Amino acid sequence: MNDTLCVIVINNNIYYYWLLFKTEKIIKIELFTFCDFAQENGGKLTIVGTFDTIISRNFPCVHPQLSVVIRLRFDLWEFGSHVFRIETRDLNGEMSMETINGNIDVKGVGNASAVSHLVFSITNMQIKNPGLVNFVLFLNDKELDSIPLYVRKG
Repeated sequence: MNDTLCVIVINNNIYYYWLLFKTEKIIKIELFTFCDFAQENGGKLTIVGTFDTIISRNFPCVHPQLSVVIRLRFDLWEFGSHVFRIETRDLNGEMSMETINGNIDVKGVGNASAVSHLVFSITNMQIKNPGLVNFVLFLNDKELDSIPLYVRKG
């Protein structure tokens, strides 16, 4: 790794950064959660009722609606197009539902970093058994992170 002083001028403001050059990008996940409701409006996120557990009396069951919210931060040198996907896997490694695929086009607005929000609503989620459903986030075919959704009988 090499470090280099980088000077960036944005709107007549001078920013100094020490850059460590690596072979891979370091995209930050600031938020990855399940909730009852979420929306983005003008770059602001509204998130209501975060959770990580679903409780059902009977199985198989259908969960009527949940939202998945992800907030990613990209540094200046990571701006551009990115491909993402979210896979769901149960404890046996089997896919729990269809893969969610998409593209993110990250553009700066005069800052040294930018955020992108991914907000998805999943309706009528079929759940076969109690256990765990792991939601795995991939960006540019690289696994970034995952979060568990616990499913219990109650």
